[in-house]
Amino acid sequence: MGTPDLAAAVLRRLVRWPGGDVVAVYTQPDRPAGRGHKLTPSPVKKLALELGLPVHQPLNFRQEGAVDELAALKPDLLVVAAYGLILPQAVLDIPTVDTLNVHTSLLPRYRGAAPIQRAVMENWQPGDVTGVSIMRIVPALDAGPVYAQCEVPIGEHTAGSLHDALAEAGGELLVTVLDKLRDGSAQPREQDESRVTYAAKLTKEDGYIDWDRPAAEVHARIRGVTPWPGARLQARFDGQDELLPLLLQPGRVDEPCDGVRPGSLRTDKKGLCVACADRWYRLLVVRPQGRKDMEAAAFVNGHLRPARHGVCGMAVPFAE
Repeated sequence: MGTPDLAAAVLRRLVRWPGGDVVAVYTQPDRPAGRGHKLTPSPVKKLALELGLPVHQPLNFRQEGAVDELAALKPDLLVVAAYGLILPQAVLDIPTVDTLNVHTSLLPRYRGAAPIQRAVMENWQPGDVTGVSIMRIVPALDAGPVYAQCEVPIGEHTAGSLHDALAEAGGELLVTVLDKLRDGSAQPREQDESRVTYAAKLTKEDGYIDWDRPAAEVHARIRGVTPWPGARLQARFDGQDELLPLLLQPGRVDEPCDGVRPGSLRTDKKGLCVACADRWYRLLVVRPQGRKDMEAAAFVNGHLRPARHGVCGMAVPFAE
C-alpha cells in the first residue's frame, strides 16, 4: 500500500524478497496533473502495472465493498509506505501476521507528514542523522511499536536526495524485518512517548528564510525545502525600487560577516551573498520570477549593471 516515489522504491525491493509474494498493490486513485489536468497514475501504480501486479484504488475504506475486497485476498501481511489514506481498524484486523509501515524517521521523532524535510531543516550540526523505522500500524498517528530502525547521515542532503536515500534504506530494512517475522525472531518495542516530536506538513511559508539565524541553520532550511516548496528571497538592490523575487537552490556557508546587518546583500566577482547572523551565505543558483535557473554570478551581471561590488541591498521579508 503506497502512492509516491518512496513507496515505489519500497515495492521494487519487496517484490524481490524470496520469502513471499505480493498478491495485490493498493494505491490512491489517479489524480489530475500537468497543464492539461490529465488523470495520471501514481508512481506505485505505474510500477505495479510494469510488474504485472493487480492494482486496487479505493477512494477510501469507507467505500462500499473496499474492506471486503481486501479481506478476500487473505493477506498474511499488509505493508504500507506513504499510502496517504488512514487505515481503519477493520483493515488492520485483516492480515494474519501484522500490518507494517515504512516510516522515514527515527521514531518517536518526527511522527507525521513531513519527517524527511523537517529532519533536514532542524538538524544542522555536524554528524546529525535521521533514518527509517519499520513499525506496526496502530490507530494513533505513527505510534505503533517499532520492529527495527537504521540511521542515515543527513550530511549535505537536500530533502529530495535524502528521500531517495531513505527509500532505498527502507526497502532493505523492511525485508530484514520480514525475514525475522518469518522465522519468529521479530521483537517490536514500544515507543518512548516522552521523546515524541511531530513533523508538520510543509507550506509555501516554510520557504521564507529568516536571515537572522546562523548561516549553517539557514543552509539546512534551504536544503530542507528543496525541491518543494523551495527557498524564496525578495531582493531590493540599492537604486532600484522594484522587489526581485528569487527562488534559491542550496548554496554554501562563506566567510564571517561581523557587524553586517542580517539580510544584507553583497555582490563580488563570484556572485551574490546574503548576510546571516554570523557568516555570509553564498548563493550559487537562483531563479528569477518567470525565468529558468541561472548561476548567481550571471544574475548579478544581468540585473546590476554596472557591477558594484560590496553591500548593495537587502533581503526584504515576505508579508505574513
